[in-house]
Amino acid sequence: MVAGGGAGLLRSATSSGRASFLELFFDLAFVFALTRVSQRFADLGNEAGWALVTGLGRTLLLFLALWLVWSHTTWITSRYEPERSMIQVIVVGTMFASLVMAVALPRAMEERALPFAVAYLVVMVIRPLVIAAALRGHPRRRVALRLAPWAAATAPLWLVGALGPDELRLPLWAAALAVDYLGWTLGWPLPWLGAATVGGWRIAGEHLAERHQQMFLIALGESIWVIGIIFSGVGYSAGRAAAFTVAFITSVLLWRIYFYRAGLLLTQALERSRSPGRLGAASQRTHAVLVLSVLVTAVSYELVIGQPYGEARPTWLLFVVGGPALFLVARLRLEYEIFGRVSRSQMIGLVVLLLAVAGLVRWPPMVGLSAAAGVLALVALLEALRSRHRPLEESASPIGREKPGNHGSEA
Repeated sequence: MVAGGGAGLLRSATSSGRASFLELFFDLAFVFALTRVSQRFADLGNEAGWALVTGLGRTLLLFLALWLVWSHTTWITSRYEPERSMIQVIVVGTMFASLVMAVALPRAMEERALPFAVAYLVVMVIRPLVIAAALRGHPRRRVALRLAPWAAATAPLWLVGALGPDELRLPLWAAALAVDYLGWTLGWPLPWLGAATVGGWRIAGEHLAERHQQMFLIALGESIWVIGIIFSGVGYSAGRAAAFTVAFITSVLLWRIYFYRAGLLLTQALERSRSPGRLGAASQRTHAVLVLSVLVTAVSYELVIGQPYGEARPTWLLFVVGGPALFLVARLRLEYEIFGRVSRSQMIGLVVLLLAVAGLVRWPPMVGLSAAAGVLALVALLEALRSRHRPLEESASPIGREKPGNHGSEA
């Protein structure tokens, strides 16, 4: 690697692979942000038709914007030394912008659109320029110099969407976010610099795996917070106590299925991969869906604990069944990323959940929540039985097995 003026910012071979306390502090902003996302989903519980579709679209867009900010920050701290003052300033600055986004999020599609958009653009446009300036003559600065023009190109869409008519906000922001994710996927190609795809980046695999695991646990923590807040704020009844218990068991099962054993071996898979950047990028996408699935499932807790034997509403099944089903879809993908196979038990669970939807429409919400928990328990049991009396498996990821290409010293 070419040593430039900013080479001291890069992670060294002796740098700790563990997440720093600053990064855990940074995550506190996202603890709050995820509760706001979950609440926006919960507010859709009584919607139907087009209002439900647009409401889901708006909330998903806001979540994906937050996820992109968190993901970029995680890759920065996986590639640069988090103990350096400049990187710490960047992380703290990003934390403040993320907190502004979280505060604006409940009304980000209404009167708080401008602060949400400006905070997002500060992270996406200004931060890479700061990193490029800090790296000075180092070749890796060209990665940041690619990102800034792509982000600046979508800035008008974000700003016009924030300042223009409400009905244009969703399509304009959706187009802007699609370009931001496309740039991330393609490596922000520019005519005079080419592309720097994430798959070829040099990263601290242990660090990236730990950060993904931590974000999943943060989402689970948000679900536990929902269980406690809702149950403590409603009148006591046997039905609500039962719903409280089933909700807690569901979160435990999500934790169990995630970590056993693919989630637990993510670190090993990244360390063994010949192209950890490719596997890390794939894992990032999978964990976005995993985190989203936990947030959606947490909404079902709020709805069911409040009215466990209330009137059956088809919309509620989007959360009661949709959350666990989305989790199993993402978990199937994680199984492939770690072991190169499809889990039969998870596939069985997904099929059973989807087949049960028609029957659950006629039953109270408590029955749907219990059925979803039962399917997750079946998946956990089948996986435990499959591995019984067998030696523990090691990762065998098919992603990144080939030798990485020559991405140059800027990677």
